[in-house]
Amino acid sequence: MPPSAARRTFVLATLPAWSLFATAFGQTPAEQEPTPASSSPQPANDPATPQEPPLTLEQIAERLRAVEQNLKERDHQLEELKKALAAQPTTAAAKKDAKPAEKKWYDKLSVRGYLQFRYTTLFGQDNTPDINVPADPTVNEPETFYIRRGRVILSGDVTDHLFVYAQMDFNGSVGGGGTSGLQMRDYYGDIAIDEAKEHRFRIGQSKVPFGWVNLQSSQNRGPMERPDAINSAAEGERDIGAFYYWAPAETRELFKQLVRDGLKGSGDYGVFGFGAYSGQGPNRSDQNGQVHWIARASYPFHVFDEQVMELGVQGYTGHYVSPVGAIGTVTPTQPSKGTRDERVGVTAIWYPQPFGLEAEWNWGHGPKLRDDFSRIEKRWLQGGYVQASFLEKGASGTWFPFVRWNFYDGGRKFARNAPDDQVSEIDLGTEWSPWPEVELTLMYTHTFVRTNTSVAPYDEARGEDRIGFQVQINF
Repeated sequence: MPPSAARRTFVLATLPAWSLFATAFGQTPAEQEPTPASSSPQPANDPATPQEPPLTLEQIAERLRAVEQNLKERDHQLEELKKALAAQPTTAAAKKDAKPAEKKWYDKLSVRGYLQFRYTTLFGQDNTPDINVPADPTVNEPETFYIRRGRVILSGDVTDHLFVYAQMDFNGSVGGGGTSGLQMRDYYGDIAIDEAKEHRFRIGQSKVPFGWVNLQSSQNRGPMERPDAINSAAEGERDIGAFYYWAPAETRELFKQLVRDGLKGSGDYGVFGFGAYSGQGPNRSDQNGQVHWIARASYPFHVFDEQVMELGVQGYTGHYVSPVGAIGTVTPTQPSKGTRDERVGVTAIWYPQPFGLEAEWNWGHGPKLRDDFSRIEKRWLQGGYVQASFLEKGASGTWFPFVRWNFYDGGRKFARNAPDDQVSEIDLGTEWSPWPEVELTLMYTHTFVRTNTSVAPYDEARGEDRIGFQVQINF
């Protein structure tokens, strides 16, 4: 029998007894309810107190029917609530134990990037050869405002064993005459062969692991451009190839921390790495069917408790086919498979905490044009840089003053005809970041000597000065 029917049967069966009880004591059920605390008690025999007549059986039955109807409605609401609860997919306890829905691969990707807006003023260009900085188009008398880099990066661990990285540049150089456009900078996948991801194979177009400063992102670097001596090994820093990287998990975390804490780190390129790459530079097809081989070892470690130092060594070998063009009536020749291209370099980094010091040097052989412009052949080269800096974080933001000496003596293999390139400059500047998303850089450069490798007869500019200003936006 339903609960409501049972209650109804009980109530009707007890009506006569309830009526006799109420009549015998001269009270109604309403009179037996407790008096509210705010009411004043009245004498039972006070003639001023009105006496309510006792309820009749019909009135009692009517009230009981009202109560019964109310109970029916409550029973109905209870049944509806039970149905709604039963319709839920899981209980609270089951939800607590349930695993979260697995993300799709595209949900694991992140988007970030940066923009470098630049302006450079030159001094002393009236009666001297034009100065030319291959990596910086703003070092040019007619140039005004310029977007040096407009990068957007898409990256993420799409599975337990695959990390993907794609970087595009909205102002990449795509040809001569200052033409710029959308260009692929990086596009590679890291394949981890172990759960801790200490062993990785990197396949695609990525940075060539030669030189700490080449691996350091331009987003993190203080000076506006990389030093010629190291960058001349791999202009554009990238190439198509396959590399193997290894580093213990705790060292990989330290690499990340050096970048995350604003210490100008180079990123995670392993404690040890080796591989093969085309050797012709980014977004260029191979010219000789031969790859370059490279190996690098670099290890960061703590000294004096929190201070971090990094030491490294690297080297590569291969053959490079330089682009060739006529110089007047002469067109230089070169070996059919290219010229021997080989270097070894050393690295020493004292991370700015707050004082910092960077030093890199490399030696080797590479393509270089003869003095008579007749042939490109293997010649000796050397060069490097030394930089001192200071990192200060305060209420006004982050300050990073620096001074750098940049020296190179050798051929510039990526330039047409691989001309002799002499560089000796000193940079003095500071980077100020009032907020993490905005960085302002002011840099003065004095040129002792710099070869204009863009056009024959490859004159040298001496005693030149310039001031560069840059606004970098990070997102």
